[in-house]
Amino acid sequence: MRLLRFAALLAASISLAACGSVSRSAFEAADLAGPPPKGLSDIRFNASDKDAAIHFGDPARKRALAQKTFDVLALSGGGSNGAYGAGVLVGWTKRGERPEFDIVTGVSTGALTAPFAFLGSTWDDRLTQAYTGKAAGRILKPRGLGVLFHPSFYSNSALRELVDAYVDDDMLQAVAQEHRRGRRLLIATTNLDTEETVIWDMGAIASEGGEPSRELFKEVLVASASIPGVFPPTLIEVEGHGRHLSEMHVDGGVTTPFFVAPESLLLWTAGRNTARPGRLYVIVNGKVGGTFGFTKGGALSILGRSWDSMSKALMRTHLAASSGFARRNGGELFYSAIPDSAEVDTSGLDFASDNRKALFQLGEERAEAGWAWAIPDRPEEPVALPPAVPAPPAISSR
Repeated sequence: MRLLRFAALLAASISLAACGSVSRSAFEAADLAGPPPKGLSDIRFNASDKDAAIHFGDPARKRALAQKTFDVLALSGGGSNGAYGAGVLVGWTKRGERPEFDIVTGVSTGALTAPFAFLGSTWDDRLTQAYTGKAAGRILKPRGLGVLFHPSFYSNSALRELVDAYVDDDMLQAVAQEHRRGRRLLIATTNLDTEETVIWDMGAIASEGGEPSRELFKEVLVASASIPGVFPPTLIEVEGHGRHLSEMHVDGGVTTPFFVAPESLLLWTAGRNTARPGRLYVIVNGKVGGTFGFTKGGALSILGRSWDSMSKALMRTHLAASSGFARRNGGELFYSAIPDSAEVDTSGLDFASDNRKALFQLGEERAEAGWAWAIPDRPEEPVALPPAVPAPPAISSR
């Protein structure tokens, strides 16, 4: 049923392509040639740009050299399944083993979780409310007949309201403070004009201060969580070569399910004087293994089952590549995913309160019990995490 729902939504979204659209001025590839658009070179980079990726990671590596570790938390996409990842973080706190991360990355729903994860356990109550409260239940706000005149099946007004409620001055100041300590909060979006994964340094944005900084911080989070066709794309205004351009950004999960390192660095081996990753943690907001489900012969059943199979295969491949990156650099990768046997709706589009709370509770209980984690080589065997480096006092959420 959940696959049929997703397939129907996908098919409807494709059919809407001939109806609603986003109005903006056209530009050519030549308009993007040369230096990055004004004001953006210090806050974002393309995942394919190796030199830029190394440059943006330098502060975190210098910090890691001083403490002999380099710990990364990566949060995947997954829509409403993000409640599972939120639960894992809260349960991890209750177990008393949640470390402070040098880098936290987020994609799609993981982008919405990432600021809370970055700021530490004193933000757990706000994280819990964000994923189990009433506001999240209004995320899928139907357009009615208005869908014929818009580029998406649902309005993103409720998503924007949710983001606006939590991205306040307290959060921005706290993120900026941790950024000054050398830690990094990175969020991925997909630039549809260039077909590139764009990685945004949210701490650098927060450090700018003022309302423009807050607005851009929110825009990036909304863009990263905007599933194409489900929600409208986000237009981000930039200036290049004397022209004002509107870039079209959507869900970071279109180009990467999660990232512990940008794609340009996945085959990279750190130098002798470069900090090596100690522990890489990935929270997968979904199932990873194949599960049996009789596929009916209709187009929607075939489309839905094919999409589900493709997404899981991509996730397993990315986990294997990221694990290889960790091992080449003397580190370890652990991941937590929704068990394949779990009887919960993992379509990512079920924002009903009961389902979100069930997913949250599942993640919380597994993490608190200590059997939420596995390694790609042995996905069916829970593993114990190594002792975490004690985190300094967390920054209060109030």
